[in-house]
Amino acid sequence: MSQCFARELRSLVTSEGRLQLSIEQVPIGEIADDEVVVRIEAAPLNPSDILNLLGAADLSTLKVVGDRIEADVPKARLPGLTARLDRPMPMGNEGAGVVVQAGGSAQALLGRTVAIAPLGGSYSTYKKVKARDCLVLPEGTAARSGASAFVNPLTVLGMITTLRRESHTGLVHTAAASNVGQMLNRLCLAENIPLVSVVRSQAQVELLRAQGATHVVDSSTEDFRTTLVEAIAATGATLAFDAIGGGRMAATILGAMEQVCRRGLTTYSRYGSPLHKQVYIYGALDPGPRIIEGDLGMAWGVGGWLVMWFLSKLDPSEVGALRARVARELNTTFASHYTAEISLADVLSPDVIRAYTRFATGAKYLVVPGT
Repeated sequence: MSQCFARELRSLVTSEGRLQLSIEQVPIGEIADDEVVVRIEAAPLNPSDILNLLGAADLSTLKVVGDRIEADVPKARLPGLTARLDRPMPMGNEGAGVVVQAGGSAQALLGRTVAIAPLGGSYSTYKKVKARDCLVLPEGTAARSGASAFVNPLTVLGMITTLRRESHTGLVHTAAASNVGQMLNRLCLAENIPLVSVVRSQAQVELLRAQGATHVVDSSTEDFRTTLVEAIAATGATLAFDAIGGGRMAATILGAMEQVCRRGLTTYSRYGSPLHKQVYIYGALDPGPRIIEGDLGMAWGVGGWLVMWFLSKLDPSEVGALRARVARELNTTFASHYTAEISLADVLSPDVIRAYTRFATGAKYLVVPGT
């Protein structure tokens, strides 16, 4: 391949508290026998990508400096960024494109459209990866359809796997009108798993109900807590995955679960129901403090959950089976929808940054590096 450099989006947080976003020319380098070079044609801008990209910067200080974007990072946030200070980081956790160069043992992938999850570097015109890390997309599948083949699909499959391993029978999911939420709804319908979807507007309620969801509750209404309790009673949900993170949502869900569980008690206990209730926080749409308070009983837990850490605990054959299912159902169960397509340069536009950092439910951007 004559192209020996790639245009790559990088994020740098300096030890002085300055965020710098830039597009750099980086060498691709020689490829090993078991490596391929993928021409990236599409890469999603996930919430986790946005948080990593902006490095806790104060967006009110955004400004264009030459050919890059800069912003201030509050000094109080620098200790949490120690491991990345003064180290330019390639951005983009996943994407898809065409294999344009392959090592000797990976020649079968040459010309194939594949999805990759390099966990850094998919916002690039080209990316070198191990052949074994490529998910070969079905013939005729466009890169745009496979760009989100890892993070969201494996997240919902991980949620269902967690539910079964921990012996729960129903679950609650917040920010449920998102791409993840819609995938989870389709998966739960297909596998007869009771699901409570928490959204924040009537329009989102109608969206999910049009897709077959039964128990959809609107957190913006005055009777939210009451409807949440009744939905949990109808589903028997004792597990929740919370994408919001900050605020009182986790405690609200646990309190509703405890209220339902106490209905089944035949004798009084000042410790509440002995049935364990669990909330996993897997997102940070609200970066504020997590407030856990209220009458929750004594049998509950709140913990963090990340899909890549979860997958690392599975047997490789289990991960392979999950990836194979995603490939089979990429245009059905795991289909993604995007608000707009943007270029690498657009990612660095202050106006576009303000748009994608609103984290509006249902709004998802697709980065197309070659444009």
